[in-house]
Amino acid sequence: MTAATRSRGRIDREFGLLFTVMLTIAAGNTALQSVLPALGRSLKVPDSAVAAAFSVSALLWVIAAPFWARRSDRHGRRAMILLGVGGFCVSLLVCGVFLAAGINGWIGGTTAFVCFILGRLIYGSFGCAAPPAVQALVAGNTTREERTKALTLLGSAFGLGTILGPTIAPFLVLGTIAGVEIGLSGPAFLFALFGLGVWIAVRRLLPNDLHPDTATHGAANAYPSIGGQSGGASIVAATEAATEQHAEQVGYRDPRIRAWLIAGLVAGHGQAMTGQAIGFLVIDRLHLLPATALQPTGIVLMIGALAALLVQWGIIPNLDLRPRAMMLVGLAIAAVGCALTGVATSLYGIACAYALASVGFGFTRPAFTAGASLAVGHHAQGSVAGKVTSINGAAFVLGPSIGVGLYEAQHALPYLVAGAAMLVLLVYCRVTLREPSARSLAGAGREGEADRL
Repeated sequence: MTAATRSRGRIDREFGLLFTVMLTIAAGNTALQSVLPALGRSLKVPDSAVAAAFSVSALLWVIAAPFWARRSDRHGRRAMILLGVGGFCVSLLVCGVFLAAGINGWIGGTTAFVCFILGRLIYGSFGCAAPPAVQALVAGNTTREERTKALTLLGSAFGLGTILGPTIAPFLVLGTIAGVEIGLSGPAFLFALFGLGVWIAVRRLLPNDLHPDTATHGAANAYPSIGGQSGGASIVAATEAATEQHAEQVGYRDPRIRAWLIAGLVAGHGQAMTGQAIGFLVIDRLHLLPATALQPTGIVLMIGALAALLVQWGIIPNLDLRPRAMMLVGLAIAAVGCALTGVATSLYGIACAYALASVGFGFTRPAFTAGASLAVGHHAQGSVAGKVTSINGAAFVLGPSIGVGLYEAQHALPYLVAGAAMLVLLVYCRVTLREPSARSLAGAGREGEADRL
C-alpha cells in the first residue's frame, strides 16, 4: 500500500467520523422533539412549555454558534468538536434523568420540565460548538476543487438526521429497568449513550490540532430542528471563509438581499410553527393516549422530512429552476399543504398534507438561500451566507412557541395562519423579488461565480 493510498484512507475515515458527528447532533435533537409532545401530555404540562423548551435552546444556539466558530479558528477543531459532542451528551443525560423522574412521580411534571429546559440550555450553548469545527477540518483537508462537494455532503448529514431522529425514536422507548420506568425518556438516554460513543471515537481517532490552519474557517450552522433541513448557507459560508481574503460586509437591510431575507424569515416561521405543533395535532386528531402517539407522530415527521429532502436532493437539481420561480412555486404548495394539514382528521390525511407542506418549504428554503447569494458578488458571499444562517436559526426561536400558542387557542389555527401567511408572502415575493441578470453579474466580472451558484 502506497503512502498516498494510506493518506487517502485516513482522510476518508476521518470524514466518515465527522459526518457521524453532524448526523448524531441533528438526529438526537429531532428525536427528542418527536417524543416531547407525548411526554408533555403524560406529565400534564402545558403544550406551550414544550415549545418554549426548544425555543430557548434555539435562541442560545443562534447566539453561541458564532462565538464557538471563532474560538474554533483560534483554539483547535478537535477540542471544539469534543466540546460540542460532550455538551450534546450531557444535555440529553440531564433531560433524560429529569424526565424519568417526572414519569416515576419523584418530582412534579412542572418541576421535571423546568429541569428539562435547563438541560436544553446546555445543548443550545455547547452543542453548536461542533459543526463549525467539523466544517473547518473538512475545508482544511480538501483542495479547492473538492471542497464544495465535501461540504455539501457534510451538510446533508443534518437533513438525514431530521429523517433518522423521528424514525428511530419510537424504537427507543424503554420499559422498566431495575424497578424504574424509563418509558418515553428512553430516546434521551440512548442518544446520550450513542453520543458518548461518538465522543470517544473522536478523542481516539481524530488527530489533535493544537495549531489549526487559520486559512480555513468554519461557519455557524442553523439550529437542527424538525423541518429545518439545511439550505446550504453554512456550506457557502464555510467555502467562502476558507478561500476569500477580502470580504465585503452586507447588512440585513441591503436592498439587494432585503426581500430575500424577509421571504426566508416568514417562510421559516411558517415551517417552524407547523412542525412544532404536528405532534400535538396527531395526538388530538387521532384521539391517542400519549403512550401510543409516538409511532404515528414519527411516521408523519419522517414522511415530511423525506418529502423536503426529495425536493432538495432530487427535484430542484433536475428542474434547474431559478430562485424566484422556486420561491413562488414553494409558497403556493406550502399554503395548500398547511391548510390541508389543519383540516385533516386521519393519519393518512395528516401525513399526506404535511408532506405537501414540506414539499413547499423544501422549495422555499434553498430558494431564498440561492437568491440572496446570487444578488451579491463574490466578495460578499461569506457575509450573506452568515445572514441567511441567522435567519434560518431565528425562525426556530419564536416559530415553535407561536405555533403551539395558536394551537392551544384552536387546533387548526397554526396551519391556517401559516397557509394564509404563505399566500400573502407569495404576493409580496411576486412583486418584490427579482432574478439577478447575467449581464449585471458579468459586468462585475463574475460570470464564473454566477454559473457556480
